[in-house]
Amino acid sequence: MMAELRKERLCAEIEGEFAIFLVGMRVNQPLNVKAWVPVFMAMPRMLRELSDRPELGLLHYRLHLGFPNVMVIQYWRCLAQLTAYAGAREHAHLPAWRAFNKAVGASGAVGIWHETYKAGPGTYETVYANMPPYGLGRAGRLRPAIGARQSAKERLNVF
Repeated sequence: MMAELRKERLCAEIEGEFAIFLVGMRVNQPLNVKAWVPVFMAMPRMLRELSDRPELGLLHYRLHLGFPNVMVIQYWRCLAQLTAYAGAREHAHLPAWRAFNKAVGASGAVGIWHETYKAGPGTYETVYANMPPYGLGRAGRLRPAIGARQSAKERLNVF
C-alpha cells in the first residue's frame, strides 16, 4: 500500500538538536557471498531492535537498496543516543561490528562506511510537495510551507 500523498507544500520541523546518520556497505567482491551476506543481514537486526525500542533514540530511517551499494539514512533524537547505542555491549551494533572486523577486516570483500551530522535550529531546511511524509518529515513534524516557511532562506531563519 502506498502512503497517502500530501499535495500541499510542507516543510519539516524537529525540536532541538538531532543527528542524521548515513550508514552503508559496498559489495566489492560479489562472488564472495560468505563475506557480504552476514554484513548485509546485520543491519535489519539493528533496525528491528531500534524500532522496537524507541527510547534508544532512533526517530526514523529509510533504507536505500542498490547494487553494489546499500545505504540507510537514520534520524536520531540526539548524537549522544546514537553514540551510546553504537558502543553498548547489550545491543546489536557492537557485536555486529566485532564480527565484521573478525570475518572481513581489511580483506576488501566488503566496504562499510558512515557519516554523522549534528543538526539543530537554523541549520537545516526541507520542503516536500506531492509527497507522503518522508525523511525528516517522518522523524519530526510537517508544517505548511507558507509565510515564514515559504522559501529555503526563510525556512533556515524560522527557528
